[in-house]
Amino acid sequence: MDASAGQAASIALASSETNRKTVYAALLLLVIVAALFTYKSSAALGVIQKVQNTRTFQPRTNVVPLPNNSLQLNTFSRAINYFLVIWPALLFGILISGAVRVLDPPRWWSRVVGNGYLRPNLIAGVAGMPLMLCSCCAAPIFSGMRAKSSRLGPPLAITLAAPSLNPAALILTFMLFGGSIGITRVAMAALGVFLTATLVDKLFTHERADCPTETEEKSQSMPIAFLRSCLSVAVRTVPLIVIGVLISMLIALLLPRGIFLSGWGTMTSIVVIALIAVPLALPTFFEIPLALILISAGAPLAAVVPLLIAGPAVNLPSLFTIARTSSWKVAGMVAATIFVIAVAGGAMASLL
Repeated sequence: MDASAGQAASIALASSETNRKTVYAALLLLVIVAALFTYKSSAALGVIQKVQNTRTFQPRTNVVPLPNNSLQLNTFSRAINYFLVIWPALLFGILISGAVRVLDPPRWWSRVVGNGYLRPNLIAGVAGMPLMLCSCCAAPIFSGMRAKSSRLGPPLAITLAAPSLNPAALILTFMLFGGSIGITRVAMAALGVFLTATLVDKLFTHERADCPTETEEKSQSMPIAFLRSCLSVAVRTVPLIVIGVLISMLIALLLPRGIFLSGWGTMTSIVVIALIAVPLALPTFFEIPLALILISAGAPLAAVVPLLIAGPAVNLPSLFTIARTSSWKVAGMVAATIFVIAVAGGAMASLL
């Protein structure tokens, strides 16, 4: 009887310790997300105010080569400039991923969103919107969520929604491109997030997460587990992001000058721009000034819609991270779905 009581007390103590760590991790996650929202929203409001006053949006010419830009920088220099722009947001992405990994997501997530395909993906997508991260910076979150989740849909939904459904980017689209383009972007971006997550969830239900075991994390104090988790996420994702950015910048530099301004038909321009936008790494908001430049140089208005949809949604760094954490089949499916939706958005805009 004493042994049974002692065993019950040990189980209760272990359960209490687990619950305490979960509460601490949840509070830590909320603090990080709140800090990220404050950082991103203050920057976004500044950009919106500037655009409202000037009715224009000037891009960073030292990051991605632009048409008629005389600034000569090599791939490595542009990649460094890219990381100088995004590093705070990338750090936030790693911290969020680290906090998620020390939670108990299978139990926690099922309690919050329930089962099924649509509801968890919808809730995850809505949760990703206020993060306002670029695709590179959202990629570590996919790695962290996937490491503790048996599902692909919710991690993918939050990772796609952070850049695609960025509220500030959508507001700027309405301000600078008008209602029809703004509505098209919102509709197709939402479709890209939720349809892609649902399709991948159903088609790759049995994909095994490629992630380390959590045995050591459970026996550690919460601060140590969090730091080790962040380090693990950084080691697994940052090298892939660096490689993806370098390749993306190389692609941008190798594109023939004036490729977007060729005298193709609208539909051909839509397909070509979508093909280029999917792998291209762009900082937050950068798809907007790039689209404005293309329009001012003579590109059809509908042809830049794929850039507004696919440009922020995915890129080579995020696809590399998705492939590393799940499989290349999953990453290929994500890229193909976003491409098709971007082309469909351009075709829809051409009819408006």
